[in-house]
Amino acid sequence: MQLEFLGTGAGSPSKQRNVSSVALRLLEERNAIWLFDCGEATQHQILNTTIRPRKIEKIFITHLHGDHIFGLPGLLSSRSFQGGDEPLTIYGPTGIKRFVNTALQVSESRLSYPLHFVEIEEGGEIFHDKTFTVIAKKLDHKITCFGYRIVEADHPGELQVEKLRALNIPSGPVYGQLKAGKTVTLEDGRTFDGKDFIGEEQKGRIVAICGDTRRTENAVELAKNADVLVHESTFAKDESKLARNYYHTTSIQAAEIAKQAGANRLLFNHISARYAGKAAYQLAYQVRDVFPETRVVNDYDVIDIPFNK
Repeated sequence: MQLEFLGTGAGSPSKQRNVSSVALRLLEERNAIWLFDCGEATQHQILNTTIRPRKIEKIFITHLHGDHIFGLPGLLSSRSFQGGDEPLTIYGPTGIKRFVNTALQVSESRLSYPLHFVEIEEGGEIFHDKTFTVIAKKLDHKITCFGYRIVEADHPGELQVEKLRALNIPSGPVYGQLKAGKTVTLEDGRTFDGKDFIGEEQKGRIVAICGDTRRTENAVELAKNADVLVHESTFAKDESKLARNYYHTTSIQAAEIAKQAGANRLLFNHISARYAGKAAYQLAYQVRDVFPETRVVNDYDVIDIPFNK
């Protein structure tokens, strides 16, 4: 599981940062990519990565401001040209279906794959299968905006092969039966219960991705015990009045959210063009006393999300 940042800027593109989009790479977990927001030129950014558009299975939109959705029509069309025929589902606030369908109809674009929409009104659980659950919660922005909590299902414990070898249990089909938790009787008469040779379950990972927002308790709930929290830092530590007026968050407010939630890491994105070069990194340095594991991400950064051992 990895996060790959395709756009980390706020409002409009700059020479250093494109507008909002982040890919959750789930190639090992489900052979798919999930995209969160799709600002203008997201497909151009993808060209500089190893991401294949046909692998994009789901797109989650936080809100309908242009810097988060203007890249959708182009990406959806290009996915057809590049051999994408698997279904794609777009999740987002009410209006996202009308926006996409209007752009496709007016431009007479035809997609080679089924396109589905899930329009969110109040939030809650919006997706669940045997591998992942996704929960949406409303944030506090000028227009309806959601944050997403992605929870991986726990992984079954691994077969303790060394323990089996120590007991001279022969490898082969017997190992598969024991791994399935079955009771096995060997040719020499010994009987073993597979449950005695399975390690503890591996706790699934949690990723929280917030859209544009003022400081809100819903962000804390989304980030509860998260391995990674991706949160905007549009304004610096001492700009709380500006942040409130423009429905955004300061770096210190985001750090307090991460601390209160008990998150492991905090990644700042949605960086204003006012903070270029070293000034951008100061957004993280100025909150290290509140939340040490804070980092400002750049376009094309890839962040690994390992299991907690």
